[in-house]
Amino acid sequence: MNIRFRVLPALALAMILLFAPQVRGEQPGTGAAPAATPAANAPTINIDKTSLNNGGDILVTGKAPAGSQIYVEVFSADKKVRANRFDGKKDEKTGKIPYKFYITTDMPAFYKILVPKDMDGELVKAKADGSKWKYSEVLKKIGADAAYSAPAKIKIDNYQATIMASIIGSRGTLLPEMDEKATKSESMKLAKGRFRSVGNLLGANVEVQADGSYSAKFKLPASQAPGKYNVTVTAVTDRIKEGDKETVKKVKSEVASFENKIAFPTMYLNNAGTSINLLWPFLLCLAISIFGILMGAGGGFILNPILVTLFPLPHTIVAGTVMPTVLFAQATGIMNYNKVKFINWKLGVGIGCAMLVGGFIGPKLTEMITLDQFKFLFGWVLLVLAALMFWQTTPGYLANNKKEQAIMKEFKKRAEEAAKAKG
Repeated sequence: MNIRFRVLPALALAMILLFAPQVRGEQPGTGAAPAATPAANAPTINIDKTSLNNGGDILVTGKAPAGSQIYVEVFSADKKVRANRFDGKKDEKTGKIPYKFYITTDMPAFYKILVPKDMDGELVKAKADGSKWKYSEVLKKIGADAAYSAPAKIKIDNYQATIMASIIGSRGTLLPEMDEKATKSESMKLAKGRFRSVGNLLGANVEVQADGSYSAKFKLPASQAPGKYNVTVTAVTDRIKEGDKETVKKVKSEVASFENKIAFPTMYLNNAGTSINLLWPFLLCLAISIFGILMGAGGGFILNPILVTLFPLPHTIVAGTVMPTVLFAQATGIMNYNKVKFINWKLGVGIGCAMLVGGFIGPKLTEMITLDQFKFLFGWVLLVLAALMFWQTTPGYLANNKKEQAIMKEFKKRAEEAAKAKG
């Protein structure tokens, strides 16, 4: 009897040790760790829709620990775009200009953090600062830096540029990869440069109840990227300040997702990171090309600022896209101007060689300037052209340029002859 009672417990212990890994859902000998589980006090998250048609409203609800600050992060999960920044401002500490160029192709095509409604005052102050507002400072003031995560993980290339490199259109020398802290800091500047306004990156939409229940009504604007969007909720439960340092205690929800759908004639432009209804640019370009050819140009100088103003397109994409579109107008214009003998090929080829050089340098310089700088330069070019053309229509100019009057009469005569020939 004594031997039996000693053997039975030993056998039972051996069986438990043998089959325990399988009870836990593991294979014997694999050493697999058990699956991670959400924190016990992690906020819950629910969304009222799983799909949208070219934007629309989404209601995010759930419950977090009572007394928490709630931040909702919404971003495009599968559509990435390019963002770049040229640091040409003098450093206040060193007094030197960094001449550094930062670029990424991993920026989410859409990104926004929703914050509690009582923080709307800080967003209003940031909007009042105009283009001088700083994304990192606003995030810190409203505590939303605790929720900032998706862009913080993007890959950023940084180059050491020089004045000469900029002139010839080079980005400069590729520098070593930045550390995690520097990448996060630079990603905020790139996000601000990409999305520009406070309203595009932040919104005071979250309502929080005393028991921790929250709701946030969010509107995805039209013309955004199609595909999957992720929504996460960060609940900040405590902030402990020790001198200049602050320790943030937070818990994060699981990921909820919805899909944004678009249909023709709305199309997604990959390098622009936005969707656009092609009908309106088509009609606009038709009218502008007619006027542009009449002026002896392709119409790009008119189309460029209008596209930047009326449509959600980056200035770099507009500048690059207008170039090939002008070719269509210029090709037919060249053909018809050649028929009426108004082309001087010697002069055209001569100045065309200069355009070859300018066409190489121009695109590289375009990516190093901001939208505001682009508008400023383009505006001055248009003003100078407008002033020259107005001056050439004044009576004094025309009186001193009888030859130009003769050319205008010849132009009118040939136009009438061409019209009769076609009739």
